[in-house]
Amino acid sequence: MREFAQAPASLLFDDFVRIYFSCRPPADAAGQYVSYSAYVDLDRADPTRVLRVADDPILTLGELGTFDEFGTYPVSVIRHHNTIRAYYGGWTRCVSVPFNVAIGCAESTDDGLTFHRLGPGPVIPYSLNEPFVMSGPKIRRFNDLYYLFYIAGTSWKVVEGRPEPVYRIRMATSIDGLSWTKLNRNLIETVLENDEAQASPDVFFADGSYHMFFCYRYSEGYRSHARGYRIGYAHSTDLTAWTRDDARAGIDVSQTGWDSEMISYPHVFHLDGTTYMAYLGNGVGREGFGLARLKTALTWGA
Repeated sequence: MREFAQAPASLLFDDFVRIYFSCRPPADAAGQYVSYSAYVDLDRADPTRVLRVADDPILTLGELGTFDEFGTYPVSVIRHHNTIRAYYGGWTRCVSVPFNVAIGCAESTDDGLTFHRLGPGPVIPYSLNEPFVMSGPKIRRFNDLYYLFYIAGTSWKVVEGRPEPVYRIRMATSIDGLSWTKLNRNLIETVLENDEAQASPDVFFADGSYHMFFCYRYSEGYRSHARGYRIGYAHSTDLTAWTRDDARAGIDVSQTGWDSEMISYPHVFHLDGTTYMAYLGNGVGREGFGLARLKTALTWGA
């Protein structure tokens, strides 16, 4: 837990809110990272107060040659019968490009302290029409059906000699959370450019509509204030047709400080009458994640 606190995801308990996130030990001699997932427990009465931090990763890295040998990031959790399920991006290293990602599934029987993977392979791999970078899973349940919102790579662009991924938001549905039917199309239109990258599609139901917060960036030069990640917003009545309206996202970069260059990977949760957004700041979470509070009231549904 040396660097980063990325991709926050919440799980509510009686007295605290557990926020799962992904972090990294120091890079190796070749400058290569691995990524683990952990958690921090926040006081339910005051979520700016940290109660405890995980002593160990919630999930080990994958075995030699598996899809998650080098990383488990990001992670999204949901209660499933008497267990807690985690859907996560499993990272492997490549030669022509830096990495590839597929989506794995793990389960916890100790109230979310540790997880064991359900198998050595991914639950949603890359496929014929989604060839790489299957990541950013957000698991939700609406109308007795599981929904997995995720990103799928569309291309790799070589920018100043470095391959950079472009990805868009997609969705799949499932009865059991293991066998998935993909919608097989992008959900959110682009506004910056055709190669706009989108990530972290966080969806909830409130006031009679479905709401999605996500992040987006330019395909080039995005490690900067001018072209870095911003948080976007879209709404829908049926979860498949989405109307984008970023002006309603309600949050932007700060004038100074840890989130003054970019904001990304939003996660929205409702807690005792208040709606919060956990999100990343500069360097895509290199300096950690923060909390924002919605100023107006929402009536949340199932």
